[in-house]
Amino acid sequence: MSDSPRGETSPFVPATVLLVLIAAAAGLFAGSYTYAMANPTPHSIPTAVIRGYAEPAARRFVDGMEEALGASLKLRTYADRAAALRAVDEQEVFAVVEAPAGGRALTLDVSGASGATVAQLLAEAAAKVGRATDTPVVVRDLNPLQKGDPRGLAIFYISLAAVIIGFVGAIQLSVHAKALNPLERIAFIVASAVLGGFTIAAVVDWWLKALKLPFVESWFILALTMFTSGMVFTMFNTLIGRWAMLPTWGLMVLLGNPSSGGAVSWPLLPSPLGTIGRWLPPGASVNAQHTAVYFRGHQHAFPFLVLAGWALVSCAVFVIWRERHPGGRPALQVPEA
Repeated sequence: MSDSPRGETSPFVPATVLLVLIAAAAGLFAGSYTYAMANPTPHSIPTAVIRGYAEPAARRFVDGMEEALGASLKLRTYADRAAALRAVDEQEVFAVVEAPAGGRALTLDVSGASGATVAQLLAEAAAKVGRATDTPVVVRDLNPLQKGDPRGLAIFYISLAAVIIGFVGAIQLSVHAKALNPLERIAFIVASAVLGGFTIAAVVDWWLKALKLPFVESWFILALTMFTSGMVFTMFNTLIGRWAMLPTWGLMVLLGNPSSGGAVSWPLLPSPLGTIGRWLPPGASVNAQHTAVYFRGHQHAFPFLVLAGWALVSCAVFVIWRERHPGGRPALQVPEA
């Protein structure tokens, strides 16, 4: 390794390292999304069954569905239709199978809002299985997606925007406002998150009218997501300095976004991703936003606890080891009398 005349390390060394890292990141980025989304395959789909699963027609239909999907329907029996519909609203099941007595058509109620990819897969399989088993089947959508978001991707995109802009904003603070002290840095990340979350929600709802949002709740979720993402970068910046972008990108983008369930519902994700994704900030953000938009009144605490947990841990690491952070400015010295 050669040195410059001034004794500085050659710029070609870090440039070469970055070249290799960028090439690797490009391949990993493409690979992570392709692995999660290129060929969605069902593994286990929670499904409600009410009244008459003992009927031969219903049994034939469910067995045929499992064979057609190459997966199991995780059946949960409910006493009546009202209980099954509550389970859909609580996002405990993705569909409801009902076999009325008297030989009438069997009903499969899907929920597009629960997962557009799952609902589409179930509806297509039901039509084929109904013909193959000579079973009349009526498919209905209990919770259709909003007209401005026919493929159910808008929530994924606004959550992705909050995640990426959150840590990019923190990166820019570390570069252009390096002298900020810890509490000042946290305050500016909070301010950018609040303003950024408002802007995302306003553009999507008021301007583009792609989604009708519960504005205050959606704004809060987006702001919390941006703050968490920004503090995750700040935590890694404290621990490993200038290479903080690597674990941040790996955690939030390479792993977090494909496993979030936003583009492909979790029953269709590879099993490890479907489990891990709910414990990462992108997945928590998608889950909270999804419930806020489509299942109002049935919000869960878990995604908020996940976001808050990552934010608190990141803040604690930053504050405790603030001397390791490459930013900040020395305290003013009071001259002695």
